[in-house]
Amino acid sequence: MLDEEELQALADSIRELGLLHPIVLDPAGRVLDGRSRLRACELTGTEAAFTSYDGDDPRAYSLAVNSRRRHLTKGQLAMIAATACSVSEHPGRSETEQTARSVSEQAGVSLARIGQARTVLRHASDLIDRVISGVVSLDDAYATARERKAQADSHESQLARLRKEDPELADRVVEGELTIQGAWAEHKARLEEEVRQRRVATQLLCEIVPALAQIRGSRTFNQYDPELALPGRTVTREVIAYATEALAEMATVWKERDLP
Repeated sequence: MLDEEELQALADSIRELGLLHPIVLDPAGRVLDGRSRLRACELTGTEAAFTSYDGDDPRAYSLAVNSRRRHLTKGQLAMIAATACSVSEHPGRSETEQTARSVSEQAGVSLARIGQARTVLRHASDLIDRVISGVVSLDDAYATARERKAQADSHESQLARLRKEDPELADRVVEGELTIQGAWAEHKARLEEEVRQRRVATQLLCEIVPALAQIRGSRTFNQYDPELALPGRTVTREVIAYATEALAEMATVWKERDLP
């Protein structure tokens, strides 16, 4: 749409000379060309004249006729073209590519530039209006979109790897409870804790089990004196039963892990 000053100038012209070019509608009655002229007619009370577009690509037509009337860069045209190509209920890939080629021909913009604009559409949609208005160049927006795409691809790759190593943390990332960086930090902390626990358990077993094996067949058991036992370390029949059960469990684990 024209700004207020331009719209008022158009309204003054229509008031003086009448509507010189009819408003073009698509088969559904939507305005393809002439929104500003229609608004100017409403402002001046002039009866608008309409005509229907009978071609097979209304989006390309609308882009072409409007781009010729405005001083737009190729980047702006490409962004508008890419947006036009994406405006469809459920376009298939072949339909989208066909529309892109048609728009490219009508607007005089290369498919490569439209391709860059479509990357902006997918990965930096917040920059679309700024490109169209000329505040940001398509090249700068494309560079930002590529960077965001790379970050998104890296995020998906890291998430897939995390899901293999720690599904619970991956679910928390998906649910928004953790960032991917936070999840990896927690995963690292968990692994370090597991290593610490294994070290403590290994040292404990290495101290107890070999010492117990060394006294097998000796008179050590007969020399046990409850009165000389260390505080809290008294050996009772219950303790012996638990120790026997623990050794049986240990033997089972060693067999399952095929340890010597």
